[in-house]
Amino acid sequence: MSKKEIINPIDKDKISDNPGKIAFPHSIGSAVIKPEDQGKIKGRSVSAMEFQTDMQLNQIYEQMQLLANQAKILNDRKKISHFIYSAEIRFEPFVNHIYHLYKRENLTYSLSLVGPNDWGRTKQNLIFVATVRLLADHTWEIIEKNPEMEF
Repeated sequence: MSKKEIINPIDKDKISDNPGKIAFPHSIGSAVIKPEDQGKIKGRSVSAMEFQTDMQLNQIYEQMQLLANQAKILNDRKKISHFIYSAEIRFEPFVNHIYHLYKRENLTYSLSLVGPNDWGRTKQNLIFVATVRLLADHTWEIIEKNPEMEF
């Protein structure tokens, strides 16, 4: 048997022998393939990535600030608690009651039921340190503090 030669009716200049390996349409009837601007795609991706990571970093930073503030408040409670427990206390303090810490002329501390504005004419020579509240864990919450005093 003789081999019949197959004649392709499509012009050889308009088709490809390896159509899967070329980056453009291999025949006139193929779908249009437009090359993308790789710089534009990468630029958009980098911009979106930076926006998202900056947003998440800001959230983490805000959480760190909150934790740092909570740690400072807790540390202040610990410091004033040491001052109060080394001070003279002539009564039994109760949880959730408000008291006032004073510094005497002889540099000792005293916890009092009397507020800084409640002394009247019998005001003693005391320096107001802080108004505090006894919490359930027996630390003291600072309600008002003399800005000139450091613990």
